[in-house]
Amino acid sequence: MRVARLHRYDTSLEGPEYLELEEIPDPTISEPDDVIIRIDGAGICRTDLHMIEGRFHDHIPARLPLTLGHENAGFVAAVGRGVQRFKLGDPVIVYPQVTDGTCLACRRGRDMYCENGEFLGLTRDGGFAEYLLTKERNLVRLPDGLSPRAVAPYAHAGLAAYYAVKRALRWLDPEDAVALIGGECLGQIALQLLQVLAPVRTIVIDRSERALQRAREFGATWTIQAGTEDDVVREVRQHTRGHGAAVVLDFVGEGSTPAQGLAMTRRGGAYFVVGYGGRLEVPTLELVTQEKSIIGNLVGTYAELTELVERISEGQMKGAVTYYPLAQVNHAVRDLRDGHVNGCAVVVP
Repeated sequence: MRVARLHRYDTSLEGPEYLELEEIPDPTISEPDDVIIRIDGAGICRTDLHMIEGRFHDHIPARLPLTLGHENAGFVAAVGRGVQRFKLGDPVIVYPQVTDGTCLACRRGRDMYCENGEFLGLTRDGGFAEYLLTKERNLVRLPDGLSPRAVAPYAHAGLAAYYAVKRALRWLDPEDAVALIGGECLGQIALQLLQVLAPVRTIVIDRSERALQRAREFGATWTIQAGTEDDVVREVRQHTRGHGAAVVLDFVGEGSTPAQGLAMTRRGGAYFVVGYGGRLEVPTLELVTQEKSIIGNLVGTYAELTELVERISEGQMKGAVTYYPLAQVNHAVRDLRDGHVNGCAVVVP
């Protein structure tokens, strides 16, 4: 089968070729709960950029060469003899963490903390390929009418946004303000979720006027063109009577956004770090006197992915998707790096 593999890190993301297209043997069934998915679409996000940069190396050592792709959806192509819930041809979305199901974290339903888990596209081969080997417990069947390639980004980007929004609800009262830093794929999803789950006002911040226009179409209360740190924070405070946002969801997490995000969080509020790559430095006195909370977000649970699929099937979620053939995967990486993707990016074998 044809795959896009990472053979070496590119710490500067200069490219132009990040991933190598090559032919490798098709995956095979070896264990009773194995399932092979014919990939219909695999989302590409900033986590893939960070993998290419080697930012995970000290935390999640990858075995190179590695097939990237952790936002996967497609059709069941083969099943192990123990698989009972799926049959050939079933459309599915793939939970990105391959879990053992027996550790204490899994027993508690906290799949993302699995003690023996492997992450598709990070620690084991992912879906920038024609076929993907995974486990039965990682699959969520898609309802009729949902295209796997159209929903592939929800396997991680959408799930991370859903997880963060659900956790943020405890900080929110009606008419509170929520600031979303980053208005493309994750920001679009989170904005729509907030409109469904909480009666709040929303502020979307992005460099791209296209992303801000999309946010306005999705019902954002205010939009702000990203600029200097002082200007953005000042505008957020102007919209919130000088207080700041009750919750800030940072889907960028690098450059100036960590400092901006914390500065625009009101007293007693919460700054949620979803995107990553940068650094956050904060005086402890500020945390004490302002009682701000800083919350990291990994990814949601398998159960939350099933909830999200249900919301999508009910028409609560929509958004732009830009498709790239597998042969143009490096072009997709460059577009993502340069901010040229309209909505979510999906690689199609």
